[in-house]
Amino acid sequence: MRGSDNRSGSLFSYVDLEARVRSDHPLRRIKVFADDALEGLSKDFSRLYSGMGRPSIPPEMLLRAMLLQAFYSIRSERQLMERLEFDLLFRWFVGLGIDETAWDHSSFSKNRDRLLEGEIAAKFLAAVLAQPKVKRLLSSDHFSVDGTLIEAWASMKSFRPKAGNGEGGPPADPPASGGRNGEVDFKGHKRSNETHQSTTDPHARLYRKGSGMEAKLCFIGHALMENRSGLVVDTRLTQADGHGERHAALSMIEPRADRPHAISLGADKAYDAEDFVNELRSMNVRPHVTQNDNGRRSAIDRRTTRHASYAMSQKIRKRIEEAFGWIKTVAGQRKTRFKGRDRVGWAFAFAAAAYNLVRLPKLVGAQP
Repeated sequence: MRGSDNRSGSLFSYVDLEARVRSDHPLRRIKVFADDALEGLSKDFSRLYSGMGRPSIPPEMLLRAMLLQAFYSIRSERQLMERLEFDLLFRWFVGLGIDETAWDHSSFSKNRDRLLEGEIAAKFLAAVLAQPKVKRLLSSDHFSVDGTLIEAWASMKSFRPKAGNGEGGPPADPPASGGRNGEVDFKGHKRSNETHQSTTDPHARLYRKGSGMEAKLCFIGHALMENRSGLVVDTRLTQADGHGERHAALSMIEPRADRPHAISLGADKAYDAEDFVNELRSMNVRPHVTQNDNGRRSAIDRRTTRHASYAMSQKIRKRIEEAFGWIKTVAGQRKTRFKGRDRVGWAFAFAAAAYNLVRLPKLVGAQP
């Protein structure tokens, strides 16, 4: 029998949001880990808010909504609020009732900016990893480190001379052809970080990943991965330069090296520098760094490479690229939407926490 195409909606709904989300949905298990981590940050949230005035959007709801934005590759707050208005799954995950109105995108952004000013992202990442079920998954002895370029929210046309055309100053850029976004021909005009700076994001620096590659305004995001489960345990974000990766690696591994026996740190050949290797050894960290002997002498010798653990670290360290791939493509961090090193670093750390949450249900389920 053919059903009736009756389009009149019911005035009341008697089905709870909890019942509308199927029992085996992946977000159910992710929400458990996220809620436990957010509960541990309650005191940190309280310090960010005044005890007077109108109630704002609860920070727990803000962060849950931002997790959905990372999970589902939603490009903007406007699109996120539109999805939250009609998607019952999103409402259930965030904690918004079925009769409640979704927030205005500008109000959401303004309340989110309060969280960007604190170290909430790093604390959220640590709170996720501190849960007993998760802690059993982590290695405390073997780690890997690497960095990736995060393109800045700034156009190359914003990269302008720091000083005018006075004596000793850098040459002026060629004039634009007119209009709001006029064309500019930079051919024959040399630009560098010493003479130029972005007017949109002064913290961004011009950097090229390798010889013959395009130079871009960017930052470098650094991640420290434990080798047992491949989870990101720490992040840093630095200005793009040739020494940022090694400095960030030392700052991330130093708190974990304060123990009686040695730990290991795997890295690619960009970290094969004598100063960096000697610094690791002084911390009682075994430098499982790829040898870079292309026209030079490597700082890694047979004292390190003869051990089977070195080959194992070299194999496992490549898994950190899986985290970078998810953070930059799914979570949308290939080109950041924020300005300033602190805010970009906040978004990078939060995306790393979202990556861990996506992987945790399967990892915990595979535990004996």
